[in-house]
Amino acid sequence: DLNMILQAVLDFFDVKGCLVFIFVFLLVMDIIRNRPPPNFPPGPWSLPFLGNIFTKLDFKSMDKMAEDYGPVYSLRRGNERIVFISGYKMVKEALVHQLNSFADRPINPLFHVIFKGIGIVLSNGYMWKNQRKFANTHLRSFGEGKKGLEHYIQLESNFLCEAFREEQGRGFNPHFILNNAVGNIISSVVFGHRFEYSDENFQKVLRLDNEAVILSGSALAQLYDVFPGILKYLPGPHQTIHSNYYQIIDILQVEIDKHKEDWDPENPRDYVDMYLTEINKEDPKAGFNTESLIICTLELLEAGTESVATTLRWALVYMMIYPEIQEKVQAEIDRVIGQSRQPNMSDRPNMPYTDAVIHEIQRIGNIVPLGFPKMSSKDTTLGGYFIPKGTTITTNLSSVLFDNNEWESPNTFNPDHFLDSDGQFRKREAFLPFSAGKRVCLGENLARMELFLFFTTLVQRFSFSPVPGALPSLKGVLGFTHSPENFLVRALPQ
Repeated sequence: DLNMILQAVLDFFDVKGCLVFIFVFLLVMDIIRNRPPPNFPPGPWSLPFLGNIFTKLDFKSMDKMAEDYGPVYSLRRGNERIVFISGYKMVKEALVHQLNSFADRPINPLFHVIFKGIGIVLSNGYMWKNQRKFANTHLRSFGEGKKGLEHYIQLESNFLCEAFREEQGRGFNPHFILNNAVGNIISSVVFGHRFEYSDENFQKVLRLDNEAVILSGSALAQLYDVFPGILKYLPGPHQTIHSNYYQIIDILQVEIDKHKEDWDPENPRDYVDMYLTEINKEDPKAGFNTESLIICTLELLEAGTESVATTLRWALVYMMIYPEIQEKVQAEIDRVIGQSRQPNMSDRPNMPYTDAVIHEIQRIGNIVPLGFPKMSSKDTTLGGYFIPKGTTITTNLSSVLFDNNEWESPNTFNPDHFLDSDGQFRKREAFLPFSAGKRVCLGENLARMELFLFFTTLVQRFSFSPVPGALPSLKGVLGFTHSPENFLVRALPQ
């Protein structure tokens, strides 16, 4: 009996010894495998196997990290090291002065499931250049260029104002009315038509997309990027994100199928028609195929809706909180445009205060705080640190928009940031809400046009005030974008 007990104890220690040996071996391998290269950007101590997965990847946490480690620092997520770049000086160095060093996109597992590295936003190399050039050309040529787009925005502004007027001065949530209005502009470009605000399918697309955008900024969803092989089998927000995108794709597929039925290559009506023509050209590396068409339409619809609509929601929030600024905008509108006609783009140079207010809303609204990740396309040096080819880079655009060295009162809503001593509009180099460099937002010019025309038309026709006792919050909801918390607004006709 004693021998049996001794043997059992020895067997136990053999098993335990093996487990300890395996653990130590894996630990050593993890240390060797994930050892940073010489002169790599500094960062906090990371856990074995896991890295810094408990460090939040929101812009406020990133600002705090920059205070501790400088404008160029790194975090380890699983087996990947990500470099974060903060402050106007260093972000400009990366995106403008070294624009060829950080022009690629990394594989982002959470989105790769859907977007597959094709299309406009997440592709690289020859495919990206061709897809971006094609989309850019179509945006410029649509409806005879800027004049055509301006006309569509003016028409949609009328529909939007009518929807606001139907609320008869009662408090209402403008969220999806604004999303629908802005979404109709890019829909006109992509599909050749707008959607009624009562269209259930389009409302479904907008709600599914909004939910996906918010969830993608959550810590649990971002964990998918670290352990995709495991988490794809487990429940979590990533499952909702993927499900939402699949449902949106099904609805977009119906629109594309309708185009195929009456497609006339000699008379293209919109982006989809022109893309169908491009598919027939023999250049497979350019990526023009039916799968890419779906992804491109999804990207254009999402990018062309979410950021501008969110900015307009922030605009209503700030007009309610600062009624004296709203009155100054209305006074300028009355002086330059009056009430007998709609605003147009030729009015903007004569409306420096309104232009300054719109820019300040974009700045302090901080719509896309961290932009979309980029990747170093070659070995390079930034801020005195070595960054190897293939390293994922995140530029903290929020830190540029709130840089103490660039803005007189960065944490205050202050349109004077964009006005000179004579009250004329002045450009600011640190105004980078659309990012910069080769991956600058494709729709920047369209977005600027939409913001001016929608905002000016709304403030021309209405005064916006909160529901008594329900002043909107400035805290914001942080997903992939930074959006206002849901609020009620009263639109009182002028």
